[in-house]
Amino acid sequence: MEETVDILDAVPAFDAPEKGRLTDAMVAAYHEAGVLVLRDFVPVEACRKLQQRAHELVAEFDPADVRSVFSTTKQTQLDDSYFIDSGDKIRFFLEDGAFDEQGQLRQSKEHCLNKMGHAMHDLDPVFDAFSRTPDLAEAARRIGFADPAILQSMYIFKPPHIGGEVVCHQDSTYIYTEPESCIGFWFALEDATLENGCMHFIPGGHRFPLRKRNYRNAEGKLVTETLDDTPWPEERKVAAEAAAGTLVIFDGRMPHLSAANRSSKSRHAYTLHVIDRQCRYPENNWLQRSDTLPLRGFG
Repeated sequence: MEETVDILDAVPAFDAPEKGRLTDAMVAAYHEAGVLVLRDFVPVEACRKLQQRAHELVAEFDPADVRSVFSTTKQTQLDDSYFIDSGDKIRFFLEDGAFDEQGQLRQSKEHCLNKMGHAMHDLDPVFDAFSRTPDLAEAARRIGFADPAILQSMYIFKPPHIGGEVVCHQDSTYIYTEPESCIGFWFALEDATLENGCMHFIPGGHRFPLRKRNYRNAEGKLVTETLDDTPWPEERKVAAEAAAGTLVIFDGRMPHLSAANRSSKSRHAYTLHVIDRQCRYPENNWLQRSDTLPLRGFG
């Protein structure tokens, strides 16, 4: 199907607009490419504050209590209830290469974590404040949300030396609505470079059909259904290096990936997945919440 989609050669990038007021040119570039880079959207001081809070939460985490590993290449989380039930909690997921042959962590625990998720934005005041700002609310409105709700948050550690590869995928595989409304808001908390595994996109690729759907079956197990097995044109991928404070907004169908981090530098990032409450959220979606933690928007 690739021949029917106009693949672009660059990821559109702009200096962040005042108060999140995306210009018509920015909105047009986003809809054309399916991705938009906004430099200096968040002050570096705010990034550092979020990192500090993440470190505090990690300090309270005991890896001996759980060895849940997150991997996009091995899908070890598919039958892991710790992962499946994390939609309304704050939980920690280790890198695939975190443990040595003796079952010990290869390096400090903060440098063995893949990510933290998936409800920090609703359960922690520091994450809540970072996730809900007037600027971000305005950017979401200008992108086209009618009634946005922040469904999921992820703190990505991409640790030095063992930060795992993220294979090419679409976020709507995991965050699915009818009609599709998922948009990712990805914040660089540290400089993301080719050296430490920055994001890559296939600009224009949001016009491809949804390739997979991840959901719970009748027994509550996670299932990944292949809808279209056409290979991604990864030879057309474009790197999106991003300095700390950069916001990257991308469509839920946008194919994206990142290489493993074998450098000595971490690549911390924070992601929000936002859906429109005017769309149906299927009951068999993998990520579910209890009634005690209702969805909230940017207010």
